[in-house]
Order: sequence, then structure tokens, then C-alpha cells
Amino acid sequence: MPYFDAASAAPLHPVARQALMASLDEGWADPGRLYREGRRARLLLDAAREAAAEVVGCRADELVFTGSGTGAVHSGIAGALAGRRRTGPHLIVSAVEHSSVLHAAEVHRDGGGSVTEVAVERTGAVRPSGYAEALRPDTALACLQSANHEVGTVQPVAEVAEVCRAAGVPLLVDAAQSLGWGPVEGGWSLLAASAHKWGGPSGVGLLVVRKGVRFAPQGPRDERESGRAAGFENLPAIVAAAASLRAVRAEAAEQAVRLRELTERIRARVPGLVPDVEVVGDPERRLPGIVTFSCLYVDGETVLHELDRAGFSVSSGSSCTSSTLTPSHVLRAMGVLSEGNVRVSLPSDTREEDVERFLTVLPEVVAGVREKLGAPASPPPAPAEDRTETLVIDAVGRRCPIPVIELAKAIGTVPVGATIRVLADDEAARLDIPAWCEMRNQEYSGEEPAPQGTAYLIRRTH
Repeated sequence: MPYFDAASAAPLHPVARQALMASLDEGWADPGRLYREGRRARLLLDAAREAAAEVVGCRADELVFTGSGTGAVHSGIAGALAGRRRTGPHLIVSAVEHSSVLHAAEVHRDGGGSVTEVAVERTGAVRPSGYAEALRPDTALACLQSANHEVGTVQPVAEVAEVCRAAGVPLLVDAAQSLGWGPVEGGWSLLAASAHKWGGPSGVGLLVVRKGVRFAPQGPRDERESGRAAGFENLPAIVAAAASLRAVRAEAAEQAVRLRELTERIRARVPGLVPDVEVVGDPERRLPGIVTFSCLYVDGETVLHELDRAGFSVSSGSSCTSSTLTPSHVLRAMGVLSEGNVRVSLPSDTREEDVERFLTVLPEVVAGVREKLGAPASPPPAPAEDRTETLVIDAVGRRCPIPVIELAKAIGTVPVGATIRVLADDEAARLDIPAWCEMRNQEYSGEEPAPQGTAYLIRRTH
């Protein structure tokens, strides 16, 4: 069964498995003790730290191991903000950061701090000028992911780091998605990452704090990991994480060429195989193994279930499912279609024949879901009579993609120039109706309050 969700968790690398098994026998003792077993464990921990630091491109005494990538992000943000509290309470993040960063920002805001979210372009990339405009005299910290976890877009970290350096503001980089592919360039100040993203074991993260960065660890502290990550180190997992990081980076150049060719094949062929599809993310500045697209008139959860039944494990960047009314914050910030979103992220051992079979199965799956939902094949010609009144579609209480499907069915029943008023209370409609208008070259006239939900106004242009 092809596993196409490596962006969530990459399969355990063979080197990680070997290192994990070997260190279970040698790394069980407390590395803080002075007896023989403790000294042996300390040697393993120090070697792992040196190996990871070499790959990251930092000093060994700047890197600590944490219990997860999320823990590294939270500790890094909290410690940097506390260390620079005299500067001020202002934090800058991009609108497409991983939820761990946004959750930390929310806690900071709830505690009286201020947060600025920098907008992104339709590709998902920030503009360095956006960070320059967000900087203030009281800015304590800025955060930027190295590459997006949902659409694969690579961010201009080096340029943003230079903007922040000129203002004397440290930049924390969430490098979880990209660290296995190469070093994070530029003058960043802090870096966080997670081992299970590059093929290491889960439960290991790393946090780098450059020398000279003001940092005050928060929460209860102990003597381990420079006081920045409390608790007994999971030494076998740490050893496996460092060994696998070095291994995947040694293979990265070769794997990048192969996986980029496979994802480019998906990007190029899906729009021709499946009608009404929007491929999202930057077509050039992107990670090698990730490709994301959204399909009109289907919901992502159903498509994922059907693909799973067909033997493919994929993910969705959209949270527009039966259990929530909120679309993905990344897709919302990009202003792209969220319904029917599919993220394919290929692990290193992906076979060409599995990609070809995916491209064969996908059109059948999408067509089947659309048929069940009653999606329109194509809009009928405009009626001959001159009718100018506004057509109202009441989709209150109906979840995506139903409001868009009803709009697509109705657009052909009104003459060119007429207006359709869609009433909906599904939050995803605020993103998907304008996206549908752009895909169909119809005019989106905006929204207005309604007794229930929101009224979305669409004018037929052709």
C-alpha cells in the first residue's frame, strides 16, 4: 500500500532503525552520572549532538534535544520572548506557520503580548518586505518556517533573516519540513525541527539558540540540556535521530532529483485527468516531495477515505470535513480553493509505478465522489429571456462543498449580468465561493450580513 504522507511523518530510515537498536544496549544509563555506564551514555549523547550540529550548521553547545518538534517551537518562542522582554512584547509570524507556532503566538497574545501575522502571496510565500513593514521598536521576535508543511512552498528565509538582523530582531525558523533536504541558509537566530519529519523516530526534536541571542528558558528547569529541555533524555531515540539526519542529508541531492520528477509528473497531469482542479503552492520554489491540489465539488475527507480504500495513504491540507467548519489556515491565507484538497508527500522509497497507479485511480475517485454529491458536469447555456432579479440560494446549514455545488448548478439558469445571492453559514464558503468565481471567470461581488450566516454575491459574466 503506497504511503504518500511523508510530510506528516516519514517512514523510519534504515539507519535510524540500526542506530536505535544498537543504542538500546549502550544508551540506557543516565548520561549525567560519572560511573562507567553513565560515561558511555554521555559519549553517545555528545556524539549525537556533534553529528546533528554539523548537519544543521551550528555549534554543538548551541543545540539541545527536546521531546518533540512542537516542544522545541514552544520552548524557543517562549524563551526568546522572555529573554527580550525589555525590548517589548511584539511577535511577528507568517500567516501560514505550523499550528505549533500559531498556538504559541495565541498564548503570547492571551498573556498581553501583541502579534502581527504577515500575509502571503497566492503561492504561499511571504515577501521580505512584509516582515520589514511589520517590524516595530518593541518587536522581540520574528518567526518564519523554512518550507510550508501543506503546500511545500519554500520561504525566503535568508532575505527575511537579513531584514530582521538589520533591525536587531532575532528570527526563529521552524525547519521541520526542510532540514532533511539541506541547511537553512541565512543569519537566523533560533531553529527548531522534528526527527520524525526526516525519517528519525518520533519523540525527538531539536532546538538551536545561537550564541549571543538573549534567551530565558521558561517553566521548571533542571540540569539537563542546558536547562532548556527538562527531563531524562531519550538517548536511543536521540542517537537514531542524529544518525538518520546525517544519512538523509547524504542522500538528499540524489533523492531530490527523483522525487521532484515524480511530483512534477503529478502537478502536470492531474489538471488534465481531473476537471476543475487547482494545483497550489509555488511551482518552482518548493520541496521536492510535496504536491498539493484542490478539487471542486468534493470534500477532502471523502476523497481521502476513497483513496485509502484504493490503497493510497494521502493527507489533506483542508480541515473542511464533517467534523469542523473551519478550512485550513494555510489555504485560507493563500486565498486558494480549500474544498477537496489533497496533499501528496512522497517518501524516499516511492516507486514510479505507484505514482502512475495513483494517477489512474484519482480521476475515478473524484468522479465517483462528485456523482454522489450531485455535482454539475458543466453549466447550461444562459437563458434567452431577460431576467434581472437576484436568484437566492439558501445553503444555510449545509457544509462544503454543497454551497459551491448549488452555485455551480444555478449559474446557468440566470442570464449574463444577473446576480446570485448564496446564503451560507459554513466558514469554508468565505474562501471557496471566491475561489470558484476565479476558476470559472465569474465576478465575485463580495459578502454582506444575513439573518443567518452570510450572503455571498456573484454576478454572471459569461
